[in-house]
Amino acid sequence: MGSLSTYLSIGAVLFALGLYGVITRRNGVAVLMGVELILNSANVNFIAFARFGGMNLGGHVFSLFVIVMAAAEVVVALAIIINIYNNLGTVNIDDAASLRH
Repeated sequence: MGSLSTYLSIGAVLFALGLYGVITRRNGVAVLMGVELILNSANVNFIAFARFGGMNLGGHVFSLFVIVMAAAEVVVALAIIINIYNNLGTVNIDDAASLRH
């Protein structure tokens, strides 16, 4: 299939793309997609280390934990974004700063 370095490279690319999306985007949904890419890069690394580190279930368990946490994060974040859209009419996260006042 591939070596450990191949999977780590894929994880690094996913992490870099996700970080770029989180830093450069102002759309709340796009920021969420960037966070999901970052979490998926962690999952790729967990599974790769579990596969090449002796087939223990630790990596798989951590990966399932990350998937559950990502699902919970998406639910909460989408609720926040929908509330911002209902109050301001936009999903631009820079405009959400006006909700402080």
